[in-house]
Amino acid sequence: MYGLAPPSGKSEREPAMAGTSAIDPAAWYPENMAPRSNEWIYTLSDSQIGDLMDAIKPLEEQKIDIKDITREIFYLPKLGPALEDVYHHLTEGRGFILIRGLPVSEMSRWQAGAAFFGMGTYLGRAVSQNPMGHVLGHVKDLGKDYEDPMVRGYQTSARMKFHCDQCDYVGLLCLQTAKSGGSSLIASSITVYNEMHKRRPDLAETLTKPFYFTKHGEVAPGEDPWYTMPVFAFYDGYLSIRSAGAHVRKSQNLPGVPKLTVTDVEALEMFQKIAEEIYMPMEFEVGDIQFLHNHVMMHTRTAFKDHKEPERKRHLMRLWLTDPEGRPTPPGFRENISGIEVEGTVYTAPLDMLEGAGVDKK
Repeated sequence: MYGLAPPSGKSEREPAMAGTSAIDPAAWYPENMAPRSNEWIYTLSDSQIGDLMDAIKPLEEQKIDIKDITREIFYLPKLGPALEDVYHHLTEGRGFILIRGLPVSEMSRWQAGAAFFGMGTYLGRAVSQNPMGHVLGHVKDLGKDYEDPMVRGYQTSARMKFHCDQCDYVGLLCLQTAKSGGSSLIASSITVYNEMHKRRPDLAETLTKPFYFTKHGEVAPGEDPWYTMPVFAFYDGYLSIRSAGAHVRKSQNLPGVPKLTVTDVEALEMFQKIAEEIYMPMEFEVGDIQFLHNHVMMHTRTAFKDHKEPERKRHLMRLWLTDPEGRPTPPGFRENISGIEVEGTVYTAPLDMLEGAGVDKK
C-alpha cells in the first residue's frame, strides 16, 4: 500500500499511575496487531524514493559526511509529511512502524546510509552507539560470545533476551538477510507491565525500584561500570519501561553491584516470560526500515545462521535517536538513555563493520 493508515481501534492514553493498569495506545497484543499490517507497514512510493535521491545527490556531490546530515539540508517535500506521521505513530500510537521499499540494491552503501540517516533526522538526533562514537551503527555477527559480560548482542548470532536500546527511538535498515533465522521479534512493554500487574502486582511493584544495568565496559576513566534505573518508571502521567534483559543479569558480575534478591529474580524472570508470550514476529526484507519507541517497546531476534561469503552476511544498519521533547521521563532517566560516550569520543558514521573485530571500519 502507499500511505500510512491511521491506527484502528486506538485507545486513548490515560494518566499512568503505579499500582494500576496502564491505558495507552502502545498497549497491544499480537493477535490484534498482526492482522492489521496495513496500519504499520508503510511502502515507499516511486515519488518518495525520488525525493530521497534528490536530497542525497547534492550531499554526495559536496562529499558531506553522513554524520553531518541535518534535517535542514535533507529536504523531503514528498516523504517529509509521511515521516511526521511516523513520528506521531511512535510517540502517540502503537510505538513501532515498518517502512518498506528502500531500493538498497540499486544504491551505493553511502547512498543507503545517507538516506537512512537523513530519514532519522525527522524523528530525532542521532547519538553514539559505542565508545568509538558511531552514530551510524551496524548489526552484524562478529563471532563473539553473547554470555560475555563485555559483549553486546548485536556482535553475535545468538538469540537475545527482550531488551530496549539506550535511546528514545531505534531504527534498523536491512541490507542483507541471514541464510536462515534472524527474524525480528517485537513486544509491547506496556502490555508486559499490564499483565504483570494483573497476575502478580507485588512483582510489578518490585520492578518500580532502581536496578543495576551494565555498561558493557564502555565507560570513561573513573566512571562506574553500571548505572541504575527502574524497569517501570512512572512520571508526569506516563509509564516508561527499560527492559530487564541481559543488561541487568550481566551487571551481577560487576564490583559494587548488590546481588539480586529472590523476589528480584522472580520479577525479572516473569517480565521476560510474559514478553515471550505476547511478542509479534516481523520478517525483514532487504530495504526494510524498522523504527521502535524504546520506552514502550522491546525487541530481539531469533538466532541465525549466516552465509559464508562476507558480502552476503546478515547486515543491518542501525540508528539510535534521542528526542528530549518526546515522552516525559523522570529526572536522571534521560542521562542513561542518550547514547554511549566516553572521554575523547568523536562522532563517526562508518559504512560497514570490520569482520572479526569489535570496531567498525570507515
